[in-house]
Amino acid sequence: MRSGVCDWTAARDKNRGPERLNYCPKSHSQLGQSWGSDPGLLAPPLQRPPCSPTLRPLQNLLLLWTLLNCGLGGSAQGPGEWTPWGSWSRCSSSCGRGLSVRSRRCFWFPGGEPCWGDSHEYRLCPLPDCPLGAIPFRDLQCALYNGHPVLGTQKTYQWVPFYGAPNQCDLNCLAEGHAFYHSFGRVLDGTPCSPGTQGLCVAGRCLSAGCDGLLGSDAREDHCGRCGGTNESCLLVQRVFRDAGAFAGYWNVTLIPEGARHIRVAHRSRNHLALIGGDGRYVLNGNWAVSPPGTYEAAGTRVVYTRAAGPEETLSAAGPTSQDLLLQVLLQEPNPGIAFEFWLPRERYGPFQAQAQAVGWSLRQQQPREVEPQAPELPAAPAPSAPRTPTPAPDPCGRCPDTRGRAHRLLYYCQGDFVFRARVLSRLHQAQETRYEVQVQLIYKNRSPLRALEYVWALGRCPCPRLDLHREYLLAVQRLISPDGTQDRLLLPHTGYARAWSPAEDSRVRLAARHCPV
Repeated sequence: MRSGVCDWTAARDKNRGPERLNYCPKSHSQLGQSWGSDPGLLAPPLQRPPCSPTLRPLQNLLLLWTLLNCGLGGSAQGPGEWTPWGSWSRCSSSCGRGLSVRSRRCFWFPGGEPCWGDSHEYRLCPLPDCPLGAIPFRDLQCALYNGHPVLGTQKTYQWVPFYGAPNQCDLNCLAEGHAFYHSFGRVLDGTPCSPGTQGLCVAGRCLSAGCDGLLGSDAREDHCGRCGGTNESCLLVQRVFRDAGAFAGYWNVTLIPEGARHIRVAHRSRNHLALIGGDGRYVLNGNWAVSPPGTYEAAGTRVVYTRAAGPEETLSAAGPTSQDLLLQVLLQEPNPGIAFEFWLPRERYGPFQAQAQAVGWSLRQQQPREVEPQAPELPAAPAPSAPRTPTPAPDPCGRCPDTRGRAHRLLYYCQGDFVFRARVLSRLHQAQETRYEVQVQLIYKNRSPLRALEYVWALGRCPCPRLDLHREYLLAVQRLISPDGTQDRLLLPHTGYARAWSPAEDSRVRLAARHCPV
């Protein structure tokens, strides 16, 4: 509740000539009418009669502040002024997840604009986990109505939370033993929106916290782990291990150094990825035994290991790693290629290069046991006396026009319905169209929800720009819905925006978002 709300008016005294400011304190009833969604000090009608010139000390200070900021001879102009932020309140909970709030007040004047920004900020509280058996916050609020008459009758009920109502930030409680629920208004601020989610209810809205801890904030960590950063303090290591291997067994692929983030490894073959921890022990797929898919703890992070029904196998970890990891492959057939990537702090990139050369590709040693015997090689045919160099077949599609440049990026970003980063999984030609199946990894702009797997369509059997399989791109696409509503497609326009993803292009597309007209 506000401690005081003031009205300022400017009135001209015909006898004295220059303007003066009169301070008019409101009554309690007027204070109650002024409290609402507007955080500012509301301006009264200019016809209000002047007040008594007797001013209390606080009023004198406010009047002096006004005179210094606005001058004696003119009315207030421009946006209002915020007071400094107050202190953070106590947390709304003693364990689990809770929030605290701080507020500020706005001073503005007749003819001017209100303050820009919010009058309240909410942040998450660092709290210990609740003990086993603790009653959830929403359950406690429903239980307050146990044994009290509701619904205009003298009948009483026992109430438990009901999560099937439309607004998850209303206190919806189910009458135990009955087939109805009742809404008792909004839940208290800091109540979890629903079990298992990260959002908290604030003023009837479900808000999630950004990396800065503020609820409703859109601040996100970049790939370097910096809140609101632009990937400037780290580098992307992205390579494909293509060594075919001269024997079956374990082969070193790469060192994953301490501090690595957003680790991803994938391949499609009957071979198996293996991981060795900093203590020299296998985390998975070691000692000639294949581990089940699942989540494994290694180097201070969780490693998610998947193996599909087909030949695809993946490793992923958010990081950062607390110690070095060694990635290996257990070869059973020729290696078609193992794609891996991770983000590394700039200061660790040089040592990583030296370590990778020391422990990696040049120190492979033959294993004493073979997993699968290889078929004997046929005797090599005698080399012809005059070897002929094969002539490469001409590309039937020809080259696409050059679409690089800031203007091209800005045009398609602003006109596109969706802009996202995606990996191309497959490509299919259908009549005079090409369909790409892509895995959406990061969304920069969207006008409706996107799924993890989407189809992107392009016109023609030789579309421009062309997308290569298993590569990652930044795409700007449009949504096309047929008149009868039977088709809903994402279309990549001809010569549209499709750039191979890189840290530099990521920064450029984020910059383009700031220049689109509202």
